[in-house]
Amino acid sequence: MKKEEDVELLSIDGREVRVTHPQKLYFEKQVKLSKLDLVRYYLAIAPGALAGIRDRPIVLKRFVNGAEGEAFYQKRAPSERPSWLRTITLSFPSGRTAEEVVVDDAAGLVWIANLGCIELHPHAVRSGDLDHPDELRIDLDPGPGVTWADVRQVALEVKAVLDDAGLRGWPKTSGSRGMHINVRIAQRWSFTEVRRAALALSREVERRVPALASSKWWKEERHGVFLDYNQNAKDRTTASAYSVRPLPDARVSAPLEWSEVAECEPGDFTVFTMPQRFADIGDPHAGMDAEAGLLDGLLELAARDEAEGLGDAPWPPHFRKMEGEAPRVAPSRAKTAAKKTAVSKAPKEPRSKMPLITIANSRKEEMALDGLERWKSKYPEAAALLAVDDVLVDRMRGSSSIWFRIRVNLRHVPEELRPAQETPDPDDDPTRAWREDRGAKTDESAPDQ
Repeated sequence: MKKEEDVELLSIDGREVRVTHPQKLYFEKQVKLSKLDLVRYYLAIAPGALAGIRDRPIVLKRFVNGAEGEAFYQKRAPSERPSWLRTITLSFPSGRTAEEVVVDDAAGLVWIANLGCIELHPHAVRSGDLDHPDELRIDLDPGPGVTWADVRQVALEVKAVLDDAGLRGWPKTSGSRGMHINVRIAQRWSFTEVRRAALALSREVERRVPALASSKWWKEERHGVFLDYNQNAKDRTTASAYSVRPLPDARVSAPLEWSEVAECEPGDFTVFTMPQRFADIGDPHAGMDAEAGLLDGLLELAARDEAEGLGDAPWPPHFRKMEGEAPRVAPSRAKTAAKKTAVSKAPKEPRSKMPLITIANSRKEEMALDGLERWKSKYPEAAALLAVDDVLVDRMRGSSSIWFRIRVNLRHVPEELRPAQETPDPDDDPTRAWREDRGAKTDESAPDQ
């Protein structure tokens, strides 16, 4: 390893990788972590991290100004890249294509870390077959105020449903507030079929623990832990095992044994603790590729749901309308049903709307949450009547960046006490200029991962 000016040259398995600005701080609010520290972390756990991304196209989520800066997504591989780095062309629901990076070794892992890729976001397919996923992804996303104990309990219920379906799940902390459970599957089902299986699983978990789990796509209808079945739609990615997450303590997405789930704490797994854990116990998910299962049991469950009248659930907003899908509009914005002209039938009543108001829009989640606290201080009577799931923290995804919107559902607040919609504080909505230019309305659909 030799240093030239502001570049660190690393020799990794015979390949030379340049780390530019190695001492640039990527974390500095709570812990101090440089770009080179991040690179050394990924080298220390490379076999585990590579098991989750090898032979898969990967979206580059780049934090060029560090974890506290704004991130952007880059699907297309940079034009300037090493000759030994593989790429593959993917097609998307929009009809567009992109040549994406495929990382197969530690040198490639370091190369994307140097681009500012704190997180790793692989697709659920292998490069040899881009139309048939080899992984069912179960994303447990807790709503505001939901406890980690509830997340763990829902995860164990997911395990029970998978056991009944003859599948093995591999749990890991998301590295944030939730948990992921991945299931290796045979490559014989399309994205649509895998998503259908995930939806059936989500609904079954909700039936078993209705007070804790929700399969509802629209945030205003959710409670507890949301099982995000749409993470299995084509073009969706999630943070893979050992990914560092942009939180102040530099925690990571930690693979677990099922025996650890009931007692684990997500804050225990960080850039500082994971290398030693990996050295001591290895990768708890090392046997995953040998456990490819069949989706027959979950697809039978889906068929039963459909026979009982449960149709398809909403897809992400950028997908075309699917057969059997209900109207893709949030309940709070549903239009009044058209009146029938037949004199024998009375006009339908308007569908009731949730009394939602927007509190804050910001590129920074912490700034949006500060705005919520200011609103609560301004309207203490209304704030005291809110249920945990009345506060909706939307993680919105634009074309290349993310931002945060906070809304409040005033359904439990008497009308005479309901604050009116005011200018959000803060009000940094990066899509406003685009919408004003086109006269469009804000997309109220559920946000991305």
